[in-house]
Amino acid sequence: MAGAFHEIRDPIHTFIRLDSAEREVVDSRPLQRLRHVHQLATTYLIYPAATHKRFEHSLGVMELAGRVFDVVTKQENVTDEIRKAMDELVNRELLSYWRRVLRMAALCHDIGHLPFSHAAEGDLLPEGWDHERLTRALINSDEMSEIWDSHRPALNKTDIEKLAVGPKKARDLEFTDWESILSEIIVGDAFGVDRMDYLLRDSHHAGVAYGKFDHHRLIDTLRILPAQAVGPEGSPEPVLGIEQGGIQSAESLMMARYLMYSQVYFHHVRRIYDIHLCDFLKEWLPGGRFGVDVESHLGTSDNQILEELSRAASDEKSPGNRHARALVRRDHFRLLYERNPHDVEVNPEAGEAVFGVMVERFGADFLRHDRYRKSGGLPEFPVLMRDERVVGSLAESEVLNNIPAVSVDYVFCDRSCYDDAKSLLSSKHDKVIQPKTEEQDGKN
Repeated sequence: MAGAFHEIRDPIHTFIRLDSAEREVVDSRPLQRLRHVHQLATTYLIYPAATHKRFEHSLGVMELAGRVFDVVTKQENVTDEIRKAMDELVNRELLSYWRRVLRMAALCHDIGHLPFSHAAEGDLLPEGWDHERLTRALINSDEMSEIWDSHRPALNKTDIEKLAVGPKKARDLEFTDWESILSEIIVGDAFGVDRMDYLLRDSHHAGVAYGKFDHHRLIDTLRILPAQAVGPEGSPEPVLGIEQGGIQSAESLMMARYLMYSQVYFHHVRRIYDIHLCDFLKEWLPGGRFGVDVESHLGTSDNQILEELSRAASDEKSPGNRHARALVRRDHFRLLYERNPHDVEVNPEAGEAVFGVMVERFGADFLRHDRYRKSGGLPEFPVLMRDERVVGSLAESEVLNNIPAVSVDYVFCDRSCYDDAKSLLSSKHDKVIQPKTEEQDGKN
């Protein structure tokens, strides 16, 4: 039995309700650790109220996952074609089981995050590891396995593992169409509730309006639909789509995603703070990497890193002192160059050109280059029209076709040589951004 229900107040969803079995997972070490991991890494240094943690986000993802599951499995929202393709939709016991698994997976989807979330992940784990792999290890750990086995009926930890990370991050596991749909509810590119919650939550705490969209309407119009209408070749398996009446809410979600990335997640000062943090950790961590065993992971959170940053910032001989000072004393590298349309026409890799010239002049220790461009376009999804046709979202929506890809190209410079670098760039801008010729490449 699930036991008593509990309520947690939440600024985004008003109340998050969970049963005693879910409460047991919330009280576990992997979940409680997330109380001490910032959702937005160093963003609070720019947006002071953005101090929220992965813990409340995980609760929000669980809440939204349950709501989406209830909508898309409601019998009047399921077509005969989809019902025939998925036996789970007509078996109440199976539906009850998978709803529990989905909510548990949603709770656990972020337990593998390192201190300061994504800021510290890229270069600070052994080859082949990411936070999803750590999540899988924790779900399968002895501590969590004991919880899954204690439930009645018991929960299959492999089912939870699959839904928490999805097929892209668990290529060694086989997914049924049903399992793929449920994992898509959590981590899907188009309508994953992970993204829904973090856009709403991050926008709220950062104090900006960019991430807000009508998620109530969006969820109410989500449906399991055939994927044949999506892409040039289509696909036979079902995926999450939307009714025609929800297309504007979907557009709003995609626009919110673009604006939050442009204005918050890729704010240039936040990006250089993240770079300084990574540079500090590379010098401070043994071997420049985080450990990946369960106990090491559970014993490390933002608290320990912040303490070490404070200590290192006050000791010039301490490993990572320069980067610790950048964070603790707000003495970060300054923005020397950022991508602009004119320069991109001359050289799509203008930032790399500027970085190369400045490194030759001032040295690599004084410069940092941050280049990001999202690969691929917006995710396409099926839309159920009022005349019962199913069409691709990009064929239906002009708005979705015109949302640009997120792209940044920053060059940062130490303050000690910033003025000289800025002067050099201003006086020789057109020459600096020119792409290298084959002859120049050969000399290098």
